[in-house]
Amino acid sequence: MEENKYMNLSADTIEKIDKLIPPEEEIVDLAEFFKIFGDATRLKILYVLYGSEMCVYDIAAFLGMTQSAISHQLRVLKQLDLVKYRRDGKTVYYSLADDHIVTILRTGLDHIEE
Repeated sequence: MEENKYMNLSADTIEKIDKLIPPEEEIVDLAEFFKIFGDATRLKILYVLYGSEMCVYDIAAFLGMTQSAISHQLRVLKQLDLVKYRRDGKTVYYSLADDHIVTILRTGLDHIEE
């Protein structure tokens, strides 16, 4: 039997925690995912898209930013599947990828408003 190297943790607690912690690759992916929410511009874009599907031009106008800046941030958000897009002729419209994004935004705001 392996000796418990922890001062105050029981074998049951250690086993429980070991089962809760995702594999290293998933931890790294999760850290990257949460990093996305660390940028105010990206959060503003997500909130805009929470309100309505929009094209880059309208997002930029609404936020008072350049289309180039918005396009760059949308690329980042697309890479992590936080936004999706659809093409209508020459115009590309962006929206939130799914309801999980809304849940994350709501939960984060609820937490800081406590």
